[in-house]
Amino acid sequence: MPGISRSAATIYLIFLVFIWGINWPLTKYALDFSPPLLFAGIRTLIGGILLVGFAIWKRGPLRLKQNWHIYLIASILNIILYYSFQTIGLQYMPAGLFTAIVFLQPVLLGVFAWLWLGEAMYPLKIFGLLLGFAGVAAITTGGISGHISVWGVLLAIASAICWAGGTIYTKKMAPRVDSLWMTAMQVVIGGIAILGAGSVTESWSDIVWNMPFIFDTLFISVFVIAVGWLIYFKLIRNGDSAKVGSFMFLIPLIAIVFSVLFLNEHVTINLAVGLALVASSIVVVNRKPRRLKKELPVL
Repeated sequence: MPGISRSAATIYLIFLVFIWGINWPLTKYALDFSPPLLFAGIRTLIGGILLVGFAIWKRGPLRLKQNWHIYLIASILNIILYYSFQTIGLQYMPAGLFTAIVFLQPVLLGVFAWLWLGEAMYPLKIFGLLLGFAGVAAITTGGISGHISVWGVLLAIASAICWAGGTIYTKKMAPRVDSLWMTAMQVVIGGIAILGAGSVTESWSDIVWNMPFIFDTLFISVFVIAVGWLIYFKLIRNGDSAKVGSFMFLIPLIAIVFSVLFLNEHVTINLAVGLALVASSIVVVNRKPRRLKKELPVL
């Protein structure tokens, strides 16, 4: 895919932050009608099939024999482990609180990109990432009420590590594979694996196939997974990973707002503090020192 302009990147980021923000309460709601792994597998496989269809239509080079191991590793990190930890973990904690912990991912992403991709790391960016971390911490420690489960916290942290690692691996392998097929194959492989695990450990008869569940599943499959992952990797591939990641700090805030509105979860003053810190983080991370303005690409 070709590079993208700043205005297009902004539109993509706004859409992605919103759609991934509402994903968490939507997933929490869907778990009232389905076991977690079966639901994760169904939505991911549908999204993967849509992406494969799009890749076939675009006629990009699959090169499965040469690249199967790249697709598999990316799928394990970005899809299989990330979605499994996420969907199981949401059963242990309120959606907004769980989301806040998972979105420590942008901090990890910035560090991993510096260590393994050689992306610039300077004091201003470090300070901005720490502001984002503080914002997420404020939300996590008191931004939303609800039972805090040790298992829930561990699963959320594991989700963050897998997502950050998978993002870095995908960007590192980008020059070697077709980007559309890279996204499509990891999603469809992940969907098959998660659905298979769910079929073995859970019962299909426990799924309540009512209209709210079907609509919820299709919405997540199309917009959150198929369109969302396509946009996310396009942004990561064409910009500074830490800068894209800094906008991801907004996702738990959107998740909390929708969790409050539709799932009857409750917020405290810490949410306002967290919002201010996260907003500051985005501004700081996206500012470049003068000496780097000519060196770094603009997203």
